[in-house]
Amino acid sequence: MSDFVETKSKFFLPKGVIYLDGNSLGPLPISAQKRVEHTLNNEWGEMIVTGWNKAGWMEQPNKVGNRIARLVGAAENTITVGDTLTIKVFQALASAVKHQRNRKILLTDSSNFPSDIYAAQGLVNMMGPDYALNIVPTDKLIENINENVAAIFFTEVDYKTGRRYETKNILTAAKKSGALVILDLAHSAGAIDTNLTELDVDLAVGCTYKYLNGGPGSPAFTYVNPKLINSLDPCLSGWLGHEKPFDFSLQYNPAVGIDRMRIGTPPVIGLAALEASLDIWDKVNISDVRRASIDLTEQFIKGVERYCPMLSLITPRNPKNRGSQVSFSFQNGYAAMQACIEHGLVGDFRAPDVMRFGFTPLFIDADDVERAIAILARIMSRELWQDPKFQKRKKVT
Repeated sequence: MSDFVETKSKFFLPKGVIYLDGNSLGPLPISAQKRVEHTLNNEWGEMIVTGWNKAGWMEQPNKVGNRIARLVGAAENTITVGDTLTIKVFQALASAVKHQRNRKILLTDSSNFPSDIYAAQGLVNMMGPDYALNIVPTDKLIENINENVAAIFFTEVDYKTGRRYETKNILTAAKKSGALVILDLAHSAGAIDTNLTELDVDLAVGCTYKYLNGGPGSPAFTYVNPKLINSLDPCLSGWLGHEKPFDFSLQYNPAVGIDRMRIGTPPVIGLAALEASLDIWDKVNISDVRRASIDLTEQFIKGVERYCPMLSLITPRNPKNRGSQVSFSFQNGYAAMQACIEHGLVGDFRAPDVMRFGFTPLFIDADDVERAIAILARIMSRELWQDPKFQKRKKVT
Protein backbone atom coordinates (compact mmCIF):
# COMPACT_ATOMS: atom_id res chain seq x y z
CA MET A 1 0.00 0.00 0.00
CA SER A 2 1.36 3.41 -0.95
CA ASP A 3 2.13 5.79 1.91
CA PHE A 4 0.75 9.16 0.87
CA VAL A 5 1.66 10.79 4.18
CA GLU A 6 5.26 10.03 3.36
CA THR A 7 5.02 11.21 -0.24
CA LYS A 8 3.45 14.50 0.84
CA SER A 9 6.49 15.17 3.03
CA LYS A 10 8.70 14.89 -0.05
CA PHE A 11 7.33 18.02 -1.75
CA PHE A 12 7.87 21.70 -1.17
CA LEU A 13 4.36 23.06 -0.62
CA PRO A 14 4.10 26.78 0.19
CA LYS A 15 2.66 27.40 3.64
CA GLY A 16 -1.00 28.39 3.63
CA VAL A 17 -1.58 27.14 0.08
CA ILE A 18 -3.80 24.27 -1.05
CA TYR A 19 -2.36 23.31 -4.40
CA LEU A 20 -4.99 21.86 -6.73
CA ASP A 21 -3.14 22.63 -9.95
CA GLY A 22 -0.87 19.61 -10.31
CA ASN A 23 -2.77 18.88 -13.52
CA SER A 24 -1.04 21.96 -14.95
CA LEU A 25 2.31 22.02 -13.15
CA GLY A 26 3.35 19.66 -10.39
CA PRO A 27 5.03 21.07 -7.25
CA LEU A 28 8.75 20.93 -6.54
CA PRO A 29 10.13 17.71 -5.02
CA ILE A 30 12.35 18.71 -2.10
CA SER A 31 15.16 16.49 -3.36
CA ALA A 32 15.18 18.11 -6.81
CA GLN A 33 17.42 20.97 -5.75
CA LYS A 34 20.17 18.64 -4.50
CA ARG A 35 19.79 16.39 -7.53
CA VAL A 36 20.15 19.31 -9.94
CA GLU A 37 23.04 20.79 -7.92
CA HIS A 38 24.82 17.44 -8.11
CA THR A 39 24.35 17.39 -11.88
CA LEU A 40 25.62 20.95 -12.19
CA ASN A 41 28.56 20.74 -9.80
CA ASN A 42 29.69 17.13 -9.64
CA GLU A 43 28.87 16.15 -13.21
CA TRP A 44 28.90 19.15 -15.55
CA GLY A 45 31.29 21.12 -13.33
CA GLU A 46 33.82 18.37 -12.57
CA MET A 47 33.43 16.09 -15.58
CA ILE A 48 32.71 18.71 -18.24
CA VAL A 49 32.25 16.93 -21.58
CA THR A 50 33.30 13.56 -20.15
CA GLY A 51 29.98 13.54 -18.31
CA TRP A 52 28.40 12.06 -21.41
CA ASN A 53 30.25 8.85 -20.63
CA LYS A 54 31.15 9.05 -16.94
CA ALA A 55 27.75 10.27 -15.73
CA GLY A 56 25.74 8.30 -18.28
CA TRP A 57 24.02 11.34 -19.74
CA MET A 58 23.56 9.70 -23.12
CA GLU A 59 21.60 6.83 -21.57
CA GLN A 60 19.28 9.10 -19.56
CA PRO A 61 16.39 9.26 -22.08
CA ASN A 62 15.82 5.51 -22.06
CA LYS A 63 16.72 5.01 -18.41
CA VAL A 64 14.12 7.58 -17.38
CA GLY A 65 11.72 6.18 -19.98
CA ASN A 66 11.84 2.80 -18.26
CA ARG A 67 10.90 4.43 -14.95
CA ILE A 68 7.91 6.12 -16.57
CA ALA A 69 6.92 2.87 -18.30
CA ARG A 70 5.80 1.32 -15.03
CA LEU A 71 3.32 4.15 -14.49
CA VAL A 72 1.64 3.77 -17.88
CA GLY A 73 1.68 0.00 -18.25
CA ALA A 74 4.44 -0.13 -20.85
CA ALA A 75 7.18 -2.72 -21.30
CA GLU A 76 10.84 -1.90 -20.77
CA ASN A 77 12.64 -0.16 -23.61
CA THR A 78 9.45 1.14 -25.24
CA ILE A 79 9.67 4.76 -24.00
CA THR A 80 12.27 7.43 -24.64
CA VAL A 81 12.32 10.90 -23.06
CA GLY A 82 13.39 14.25 -24.52
CA ASP A 83 12.26 17.29 -26.51
CA THR A 84 8.83 18.88 -25.98
CA LEU A 85 5.38 17.37 -26.25
CA THR A 86 4.43 19.18 -29.45
CA ILE A 87 7.62 17.93 -31.11
CA LYS A 88 6.77 14.41 -29.98
CA VAL A 89 3.23 14.79 -31.32
CA PHE A 90 4.49 15.97 -34.71
CA GLN A 91 6.99 13.13 -34.92
CA ALA A 92 4.35 10.52 -34.01
CA LEU A 93 1.86 11.91 -36.54
CA ALA A 94 4.40 12.14 -39.35
CA SER A 95 5.69 8.64 -38.64
CA ALA A 96 2.17 7.21 -38.61
CA VAL A 97 1.22 8.87 -41.90
CA LYS A 98 4.33 7.59 -43.65
CA HIS A 99 3.81 4.10 -42.24
CA GLN A 100 0.23 4.02 -43.55
CA ARG A 101 1.33 4.83 -47.11
CA ASN A 102 -1.86 5.38 -49.14
CA ARG A 103 -4.06 6.58 -46.28
CA LYS A 104 -4.37 10.36 -46.34
CA ILE A 105 -6.53 11.35 -43.36
CA LEU A 106 -5.61 12.26 -39.79
CA LEU A 107 -8.61 12.05 -37.47
CA THR A 108 -9.07 13.82 -34.15
CA ASP A 109 -11.83 15.32 -32.04
CA SER A 110 -12.76 18.91 -31.34
CA SER A 111 -11.94 18.53 -27.64
CA ASN A 112 -8.32 17.58 -28.27
CA PHE A 113 -5.65 19.87 -26.90
CA PRO A 114 -5.16 22.69 -29.43
CA SER A 115 -1.38 22.28 -29.66
CA ASP A 116 -1.84 18.69 -30.87
CA ILE A 117 -4.23 19.95 -33.52
CA TYR A 118 -1.84 22.72 -34.56
CA ALA A 119 0.92 20.15 -35.05
CA ALA A 120 -1.39 18.08 -37.24
CA GLN A 121 -2.45 21.14 -39.23
CA GLY A 122 1.18 22.01 -39.87
CA LEU A 123 1.94 18.46 -41.01
CA VAL A 124 -1.05 18.28 -43.35
CA ASN A 125 -0.29 21.69 -44.84
CA MET A 126 3.29 20.61 -45.48
CA MET A 127 2.29 17.33 -47.13
CA GLY A 128 -0.02 18.94 -49.64
CA PRO A 129 -3.63 18.91 -50.84
CA ASP A 130 -3.97 15.12 -50.94
CA TYR A 131 -3.85 15.00 -47.15
CA ALA A 132 -6.54 16.13 -44.73
CA LEU A 133 -7.14 16.64 -41.04
CA ASN A 134 -10.67 15.74 -39.96
CA ILE A 135 -11.80 17.26 -36.66
CA VAL A 136 -15.08 15.78 -35.43
CA PRO A 137 -17.13 15.92 -32.20
CA THR A 138 -15.79 13.57 -29.55
CA ASP A 139 -18.80 11.27 -29.68
CA LYS A 140 -18.40 10.98 -33.47
CA LEU A 141 -14.80 9.73 -33.47
CA ILE A 142 -15.57 6.04 -33.90
CA GLU A 143 -18.12 6.47 -36.68
CA ASN A 144 -15.60 8.53 -38.66
CA ILE A 145 -12.94 5.82 -38.65
CA ASN A 146 -12.61 4.24 -42.10
CA GLU A 147 -10.09 2.74 -44.51
CA ASN A 148 -8.85 6.21 -45.54
CA VAL A 149 -7.77 7.18 -42.02
CA ALA A 150 -4.04 6.84 -41.40
CA ALA A 151 -4.19 7.61 -37.68
CA ILE A 152 -6.56 8.68 -34.94
CA PHE A 153 -5.04 10.87 -32.27
CA PHE A 154 -6.68 12.07 -29.08
CA THR A 155 -5.92 12.99 -25.48
CA GLU A 156 -7.02 10.19 -23.16
CA VAL A 157 -8.22 12.64 -20.51
CA ASP A 158 -9.79 15.88 -21.74
CA TYR A 159 -7.67 18.83 -20.63
CA LYS A 160 -10.69 21.04 -20.05
CA THR A 161 -13.43 18.80 -18.63
CA GLY A 162 -11.40 15.95 -17.17
CA ARG A 163 -13.44 13.44 -19.14
CA ARG A 164 -11.73 10.07 -19.66
CA TYR A 165 -12.22 8.74 -23.17
CA GLU A 166 -13.41 5.22 -23.96
CA THR A 167 -9.98 4.38 -25.28
CA LYS A 168 -10.58 0.65 -25.62
CA ASN A 169 -13.60 1.15 -27.88
CA ILE A 170 -11.73 3.60 -30.09
CA LEU A 171 -8.78 1.22 -30.37
CA THR A 172 -11.05 -1.67 -31.31
CA ALA A 173 -12.65 0.35 -34.11
CA ALA A 174 -9.27 1.59 -35.31
CA LYS A 175 -7.76 -1.88 -35.52
CA LYS A 176 -10.73 -3.15 -37.51
CA SER A 177 -10.12 -0.47 -40.11
CA GLY A 178 -6.32 -0.67 -40.05
CA ALA A 179 -5.82 2.83 -38.64
CA LEU A 180 -3.11 3.56 -36.09
CA VAL A 181 -3.91 5.17 -32.74
CA ILE A 182 -1.75 7.87 -31.15
CA LEU A 183 -2.65 8.51 -27.52
CA ASP A 184 -1.73 11.74 -25.72
CA LEU A 185 -1.09 10.90 -22.06
CA ALA A 186 -0.56 14.48 -20.84
CA HIS A 187 -3.39 14.18 -18.31
CA SER A 188 -3.05 10.42 -17.80
CA ALA A 189 0.54 9.70 -16.78
CA GLY A 190 0.65 9.75 -13.00
CA ALA A 191 -3.10 10.31 -12.73
CA ILE A 192 -4.90 7.18 -13.91
CA ASP A 193 -4.10 3.50 -14.33
CA THR A 194 -3.50 3.47 -18.07
CA ASN A 195 -2.04 0.22 -19.40
CA LEU A 196 -0.56 0.71 -22.86
CA THR A 197 0.41 -2.95 -23.15
CA GLU A 198 -3.05 -4.32 -22.37
CA LEU A 199 -4.71 -1.76 -24.63
CA ASP A 200 -2.24 -2.59 -27.41
CA VAL A 201 -1.79 1.11 -28.20
CA ASP A 202 0.29 1.86 -31.30
CA LEU A 203 1.96 5.10 -30.24
CA ALA A 204 1.67 7.39 -27.24
CA VAL A 205 3.17 10.69 -26.17
CA GLY A 206 3.09 12.51 -22.88
CA CYS A 207 4.58 15.25 -20.74
CA THR A 208 6.29 15.08 -17.36
CA TYR A 209 5.63 18.50 -15.82
CA LYS A 210 2.06 17.80 -14.69
CA TYR A 211 1.35 14.78 -12.48
CA LEU A 212 4.93 13.50 -12.80
CA ASN A 213 6.25 16.72 -11.20
CA GLY A 214 9.29 17.11 -13.45
CA GLY A 215 9.26 20.92 -13.35
CA PRO A 216 8.40 23.68 -15.83
CA GLY A 217 9.43 22.67 -19.33
CA SER A 218 10.52 19.19 -18.30
CA PRO A 219 10.93 16.83 -21.27
CA ALA A 220 8.20 14.85 -22.99
CA PHE A 221 8.19 11.17 -23.84
CA THR A 222 7.28 8.86 -26.71
CA TYR A 223 6.02 5.29 -26.54
CA VAL A 224 5.92 2.91 -29.51
CA ASN A 225 4.39 -0.56 -29.47
CA PRO A 226 7.18 -3.19 -29.75
CA LYS A 227 5.27 -4.82 -32.61
CA LEU A 228 5.47 -1.59 -34.59
CA ILE A 229 8.74 0.09 -33.68
CA ASN A 230 11.20 -1.49 -36.11
CA SER A 231 8.94 -0.92 -39.12
CA LEU A 232 8.29 2.71 -38.19
CA ASP A 233 10.22 5.50 -39.89
CA PRO A 234 10.60 8.30 -37.31
CA CYS A 235 10.36 10.99 -40.06
CA LEU A 236 11.40 13.78 -37.69
CA SER A 237 14.81 12.16 -37.48
CA GLY A 238 17.74 13.46 -35.47
CA TRP A 239 21.30 12.36 -35.00
CA LEU A 240 20.64 10.47 -31.76
CA GLY A 241 18.04 8.35 -33.53
CA HIS A 242 20.73 7.11 -35.91
CA GLU A 243 21.99 3.55 -35.53
CA LYS A 244 25.56 4.88 -35.21
CA PRO A 245 25.28 8.57 -34.27
CA PHE A 246 29.01 9.05 -33.71
CA ASP A 247 29.91 7.79 -37.16
CA PHE A 248 28.40 11.08 -38.40
CA SER A 249 27.22 9.51 -41.61
CA LEU A 250 25.40 11.77 -44.05
CA GLN A 251 22.85 9.01 -44.64
CA TYR A 252 20.24 8.51 -41.93
CA ASN A 253 19.82 4.90 -40.85
CA PRO A 254 17.41 4.51 -37.92
CA ALA A 255 18.51 2.72 -34.77
CA VAL A 256 16.88 -0.52 -33.71
CA GLY A 257 14.05 -0.17 -31.19
CA ILE A 258 12.87 2.92 -29.34
CA ASP A 259 16.23 4.68 -29.88
CA ARG A 260 15.07 5.55 -33.40
CA MET A 261 12.52 7.95 -31.90
CA ARG A 262 15.24 9.99 -30.21
CA ILE A 263 15.86 13.33 -31.87
CA GLY A 264 18.21 15.79 -30.19
CA THR A 265 20.64 16.04 -27.31
CA PRO A 266 19.23 14.86 -23.95
CA PRO A 267 18.13 17.73 -21.67
CA VAL A 268 20.43 16.57 -18.89
CA ILE A 269 19.54 19.12 -16.22
CA GLY A 270 15.81 18.78 -16.83
CA LEU A 271 16.09 15.00 -16.66
CA ALA A 272 17.92 15.28 -13.34
CA ALA A 273 15.01 17.22 -11.83
CA LEU A 274 12.56 14.70 -13.25
CA GLU A 275 14.50 11.81 -11.73
CA ALA A 276 14.10 13.39 -8.29
CA SER A 277 10.34 13.15 -8.71
CA LEU A 278 10.52 9.62 -10.08
CA ASP A 279 12.36 8.61 -6.90
CA ILE A 280 9.08 9.38 -5.11
CA TRP A 281 7.02 7.61 -7.75
CA ASP A 282 9.18 4.49 -7.44
CA LYS A 283 7.61 3.86 -4.02
CA VAL A 284 4.03 4.36 -5.20
CA ASN A 285 1.53 2.00 -6.82
CA ILE A 286 -0.44 3.71 -9.58
CA SER A 287 -3.56 1.71 -8.65
CA ASP A 288 -3.39 3.21 -5.15
CA VAL A 289 -3.06 6.66 -6.69
CA ARG A 290 -6.13 6.08 -8.83
CA ARG A 291 -8.26 4.86 -5.91
CA ALA A 292 -7.23 7.80 -3.75
CA SER A 293 -7.84 10.34 -6.51
CA ILE A 294 -11.36 9.00 -7.01
CA ASP A 295 -12.06 9.46 -3.30
CA LEU A 296 -10.70 13.00 -3.33
CA THR A 297 -12.59 14.05 -6.45
CA GLU A 298 -15.83 12.54 -5.10
CA GLN A 299 -15.38 14.48 -1.87
CA PHE A 300 -14.74 17.72 -3.73
CA ILE A 301 -17.67 17.35 -6.11
CA LYS A 302 -20.13 16.67 -3.28
CA GLY A 303 -18.85 19.57 -1.21
CA VAL A 304 -18.81 22.12 -4.02
CA GLU A 305 -22.27 21.16 -5.25
CA ARG A 306 -23.60 21.51 -1.72
CA TYR A 307 -22.08 24.90 -0.95
CA CYS A 308 -21.58 26.44 -4.40
CA PRO A 309 -24.76 25.81 -6.43
CA MET A 310 -23.84 28.62 -8.81
CA LEU A 311 -21.04 26.44 -10.22
CA SER A 312 -21.96 23.85 -12.87
CA LEU A 313 -20.09 20.55 -12.93
CA ILE A 314 -18.79 19.67 -16.40
CA THR A 315 -16.69 16.69 -15.33
CA PRO A 316 -18.37 13.25 -15.55
CA ARG A 317 -19.96 12.16 -12.28
CA ASN A 318 -19.05 8.54 -12.83
CA PRO A 319 -15.44 8.24 -11.61
CA LYS A 320 -14.71 5.63 -14.27
CA ASN A 321 -15.30 8.32 -16.87
CA ARG A 322 -12.99 10.99 -15.49
CA GLY A 323 -9.33 11.51 -14.77
CA SER A 324 -7.90 13.16 -11.66
CA GLN A 325 -9.39 16.56 -12.41
CA VAL A 326 -12.69 18.26 -11.58
CA SER A 327 -13.95 21.19 -13.65
CA PHE A 328 -16.83 23.58 -13.11
CA SER A 329 -18.19 26.21 -15.45
CA PHE A 330 -19.00 29.69 -14.18
CA GLN A 331 -19.56 32.82 -16.24
CA ASN A 332 -17.04 34.75 -14.15
CA GLY A 333 -14.72 31.78 -13.75
CA TYR A 334 -11.51 33.68 -14.39
CA ALA A 335 -12.18 36.26 -11.68
CA ALA A 336 -13.40 33.57 -9.29
CA MET A 337 -10.20 31.58 -9.79
CA GLN A 338 -8.05 34.65 -9.20
CA ALA A 339 -9.92 35.21 -5.94
CA CYS A 340 -9.34 31.58 -4.99
CA ILE A 341 -5.61 31.92 -5.62
CA GLU A 342 -5.37 35.06 -3.49
CA HIS A 343 -7.12 33.21 -0.66
CA GLY A 344 -4.79 30.23 -0.78
CA LEU A 345 -6.60 27.83 -3.11
CA VAL A 346 -4.66 27.35 -6.34
CA GLY A 347 -6.42 25.92 -9.37
CA ASP A 348 -6.55 27.38 -12.86
CA PHE A 349 -8.87 28.65 -15.59
CA ARG A 350 -9.49 27.66 -19.19
CA ALA A 351 -11.48 29.81 -21.60
CA PRO A 352 -14.26 30.54 -21.90
CA ASP A 353 -15.57 29.77 -18.40
CA VAL A 354 -13.92 26.68 -16.92
CA MET A 355 -12.45 26.47 -13.41
CA ARG A 356 -10.12 23.45 -13.13
CA PHE A 357 -8.98 21.65 -9.99
CA GLY A 358 -6.47 18.79 -10.02
CA PHE A 359 -6.17 16.11 -7.33
CA THR A 360 -2.85 14.38 -6.77
CA PRO A 361 -2.81 12.01 -3.77
CA LEU A 362 0.97 12.27 -3.57
CA PHE A 363 0.53 15.65 -1.87
CA ILE A 364 -3.23 16.27 -1.48
CA ASP A 365 -5.35 14.63 1.24
CA ALA A 366 -8.94 14.75 2.51
CA ASP A 367 -8.19 17.60 4.94
CA ASP A 368 -6.86 19.69 2.05
CA VAL A 369 -10.04 19.02 0.11
CA GLU A 370 -12.23 20.14 3.03
CA ARG A 371 -10.26 23.35 3.34
CA ALA A 372 -10.49 23.90 -0.42
CA ILE A 373 -14.27 23.50 -0.33
CA ALA A 374 -14.51 26.01 2.53
CA ILE A 375 -12.39 28.61 0.71
CA LEU A 376 -14.32 28.22 -2.53
CA ALA A 377 -17.66 28.40 -0.71
CA ARG A 378 -16.66 31.62 1.03
CA ILE A 379 -15.51 33.25 -2.21
CA MET A 380 -18.63 32.26 -4.13
CA SER A 381 -21.20 33.01 -1.42
CA ARG A 382 -19.72 36.44 -0.70
CA GLU A 383 -19.01 37.13 -4.37
CA LEU A 384 -15.45 38.12 -3.53
CA TRP A 385 -14.56 37.56 -7.17
CA GLN A 386 -16.31 40.84 -8.06
CA ASP A 387 -13.34 42.84 -6.79
CA PRO A 388 -11.98 44.73 -9.85
CA LYS A 389 -8.45 43.46 -9.22
CA PHE A 390 -9.58 39.96 -10.17
CA GLN A 391 -11.02 41.03 -13.53
CA LYS A 392 -7.83 41.83 -15.44
CA ARG A 393 -6.59 38.84 -17.44
CA LYS A 394 -3.00 37.77 -16.95
CA LYS A 395 -0.98 36.26 -19.79
CA VAL A 396 -1.08 32.78 -18.22
CA THR A 397 -4.50 31.80 -16.90
